[in-house]
Amino acid sequence: QVQLVESGGGLVQPGGSLRLSCAASGSELGYYFIGWFRQAPGKEREGILCISNSDDSTYTEDSVKGRFTISRDNAKNMMYLQMDDLKPEDTGVYYCAAAILVATQCDGDEYENWGQGTQVIVSP
Repeated sequence: QVQLVESGGGLVQPGGSLRLSCAASGSELGYYFIGWFRQAPGKEREGILCISNSDDSTYTEDSVKGRFTISRDNAKNMMYLQMDDLKPEDTGVYYCAAAILVATQCDGDEYENWGQGTQVIVSP
């Protein structure tokens, strides 16, 4: 099992940027599929960016294409979500997650390790 802790959320104006970090402990993050998920107010959790542990192939949810980037630093046991050109509809709680093996790359039901979440609010 790997333990995950997010940081970096906050309040940002539309058009602004935030970088979320996720620190892993207890196991090497490089062994895992990793992903960022978000839950907007009143909506179900959705996978927005997920990356494979083998070939770094990436799933990107349509609404964040060209604006958000996922990355990992295996040496530091960290993963990141760079969010640019933020919009009010990006508001929500963001979670990092990790899984040893997934069939569908960004299906949250297949991820067994979760952080506690960090709030992102995009508002003027």
